[in-house]
Formats: sequence, structure tokens, C-alpha cells
Amino acid sequence: MRKYIFICFLISVLFTNSQQTKYNSKQPNFLFVLVDDQPFDAVGFSGRYPFLKTPNIDRLKNEGANVENFFVTQSICSPSRASFLTGTYPHIHGVNQNNKHVDPNWNEFAPYSTHLQAAGYETAHIGKIHMAHLKGKAHIRPGFDYWYSFIGQGEYFDPQVNENGNEFQENGYITDILTEKAVDWLKNKRDSDKPFSINLWHKAVHQPHLPAPRHKSLYIDKELPTPPYDTHKETFKGKPEWQRKKTFGFDWKKNLPIPLELPEQEWPINYDRNMDLLRCLSSIDESLGKVLATLEEMGELDNTVIIYSSDNGYFMGEHTYLDKRLAYENSMRVPMVIRYPELIHKNTTVKQKCLNIDLAPTILNLAGLDIPNYMQGESMVDLLKGNDVDDWRDAILFEYFKDTYWPYAGPNQIAVRTDRYKLVDCFLKKDIDELYDLQTDPGEMTNLINDSSYDAVEKDLREQAILLKKQFKYNPNRDWWLKKVMNLKRIK
Repeated sequence: MRKYIFICFLISVLFTNSQQTKYNSKQPNFLFVLVDDQPFDAVGFSGRYPFLKTPNIDRLKNEGANVENFFVTQSICSPSRASFLTGTYPHIHGVNQNNKHVDPNWNEFAPYSTHLQAAGYETAHIGKIHMAHLKGKAHIRPGFDYWYSFIGQGEYFDPQVNENGNEFQENGYITDILTEKAVDWLKNKRDSDKPFSINLWHKAVHQPHLPAPRHKSLYIDKELPTPPYDTHKETFKGKPEWQRKKTFGFDWKKNLPIPLELPEQEWPINYDRNMDLLRCLSSIDESLGKVLATLEEMGELDNTVIIYSSDNGYFMGEHTYLDKRLAYENSMRVPMVIRYPELIHKNTTVKQKCLNIDLAPTILNLAGLDIPNYMQGESMVDLLKGNDVDDWRDAILFEYFKDTYWPYAGPNQIAVRTDRYKLVDCFLKKDIDELYDLQTDPGEMTNLINDSSYDAVEKDLREQAILLKKQFKYNPNRDWWLKKVMNLKRIK
């Protein structure tokens, strides 16, 4: 009898252990929510806008990690989205403009979703892709089993869409439509025996900022606070001439001298436009809440790595600017929160400098897959675990290639940013560069490039720039990719 009981106990232990081993070795799912043009501080938990409510975004931060210093390698839609997918810089994957004819060379720089597919994942892309404006089946990018997207920026209301190569018009508000498609795919269209990876990439909150009708009067009784560090009082004293030209570039007469600084004043901020951006964000947060509820209903919430970020930052009147593109913090820094309780403790804060090219390696690492050699980013897994990573990067490289979108465009530029300093080089022989001490001047209002007491800092940053450009194979020729990347047969 004792022998029988012991055998039953042993079988029970072995079964329990095998089940535990099976659970621990289960590959995680991935949900990647990407917003367009969301300022890094336009989230409820930042406190930047006291009235702003983003409970579901805040939940990810409270139950996971806030990657506090997360940057894009280039602050424009298409280049950034391609970098998220491929783990490479724009000058490598080839999409360094919002060019309607150009995609990355997917054969050479496959998106992380292709590697997940090969490992048995079922994958979906729902939402904005931008990049090449392709039609029909050609619009479906590699690495996705299900495709639902649109050309370019798309429309907020009643958009033209492409579902698995079929083009038609939907009725409704774009954020709600994309959410419904994501929920439907998760519940009804995927193979439930496979791990999944789904991109929910929104059009919102891109300008023109058109909120859902239910949010049109949201915050109507609230007042927008002025930008921190008085950046709305920018005079451009000691800053490059091109920035003064840019502020009123379309008004300057060629025969008038450019003043060394502009009059000190509070530059007008488009409060209605900025408030509408925040109103658009409310439907994004609602969308996230619906998808989280769906995952919980499916029993997959805690086994899903949930990633939330933006393709670039956005100026809300700081330094007189709209849009993004430039090397100021408001443009190159974005929100990044990640929830995965199997690995990430609640309320984890990652302070190290991370880049959008780090996400693809991180996803593959979490899936237990090898990171391909062409990916230039680093896995953030150890940082997300809260481990000390002694050899993490000390500086990041940001780049921008001048485009034709006047008046938002600036000159070609790179920026090197460390924990404390930032050097911006615009390659202009008849103008000055920029140097900021982010510790004493987080608003980047005082250019120190001509301050001799910072000569050693400038020298160090320029040396770091040389090393970073070499490390990432920086190519300043913005047109090198035309023959290499552009697949003319696919463009109609």
C-alpha cells in the first residue's frame, strides 16, 4: 500500500513539474501598439498635463517598465517605423524620408516578424505602415499572415483600407476601426494553437488632429499649461542662423539681414490644435483598454509582452516649432512602456538610453530566437529585468536627412546625446553647431558651442560622433539607396 501511495505521489510530482516546465517554456505573445506623433510627456503618469487621463497607458507603466530615456534614430514616420521593424538605422535600411516610392530592402533587412513567423508565430499588422504607397497584394509587407493597413497617412474618418490585398472603404473613426480589427483577429481569425505577434499601429495622433466625435468637447473647461523651461519664450540668441530663418523663413526678404536674436516674447501656441492632439489620445487609450480586456478574456494577458510607444516625438510649441524632425528632445524622445509580468517587475524604471532599433532585438530575445547580425540595436531584456548592464551604451546617435516638407524641415544633421550633453552638427560651413548641457539646461535654451569652458566637452562629443558613425556605418549620402532599395517593378 505504501509503495502504491509513493508511486502515485511521484507521478503527481512529475506531472506537476512537467506542467510547470511547459508553462515556463511557453513562448510569449507580442502586442506592439505604436502611436504617431505622441510627445514623450503626453501621458497621464508624466504629470505634464494635469487633466490628461490615460489610465490604460498608465497601467502598463504601473504593472511593467517605463523606459524613461527612449529615442528614435530619426524623427519622421516612415524612417522610424522601418527602424522599429528591422532594428537598423535609416541610412542602413534605406528609408530616410517619407518617400512614397521607397521601402526597406526586406530581403536584406527582414522585419522581426519574419523571424517570428519562421519560429512558428502567427503574425498580424493592423494600422499604419506609411513607406511605399503600394496597392493590392503588393501593399502586404513580408512577415505578416494577416494585413490590414492603408496608404500613407490614411484618413481619420471613413478611410480607404487594404485588407490582405483587397481595397475598400470602411465607415467610422480610424482608431476605433483598427481596434475592432485587432480584437476580431485575436478572438476569431488567428490559429489559437500558435503564439502570436500583432502590431496595432495607429494613425492618431498625427495632424490634422481630429478627435473622435465623443471626445470633441473633452477637456473643454481645462487650460493647457505653458511648456516647461520657458521654451515658448525662445529668442534663438546664440543659436544657428538656420533656426531663426526657419521660424519666419517664409517671410524673410533676401535683402534683409537675419537678426542675431528674435525679440523676447511668448510665442503664440495653437491651444486648440494641441488640445485636439490630447483628445485624439483618449481614443488611443480606450483602444488599449479594449485590447487588454480581450487578452485577459482569452487568458493570454500575462503571457503577452505588451509594448506601447510612438514613432517620433512632437513639438507642442516649444522653441516656436510644430511637427518633429529636429534634434531637440521634444522631437527625438518618445514614450516607451512595456508590460510582461513573467519577466518585468511592477513599476520598473529603465534610465539607460535606449533606441527604436533596440526593440526588434528585444522581441527576438524574448521569443528565444537568435538576433541576426544586420540588426544594429541591442536587446533591452536585461535592463527590463532590472539588472545592472555595465557595458550599455554611453551615447546615442540621432540623424536627420533634409526633406522638402517646408516649413518643418531643417538641414541635414546628426546629434550625439549622452546622459548630460548633446552636440548637434548640421554640416553647415557658414553656420554654427549646437551644444547643450541637459543637466543645467533641460529645455535646450542656451547654446554653449562658443563657450570656451565647454571646449573639452565639445571635443569629447565630436570624438564620440566619429566612433558612433563608424559603428553604425553612417552614410551621409541621402540618395545612395535609390538603386539599391527601390523596387520599381512593385511601384505602380
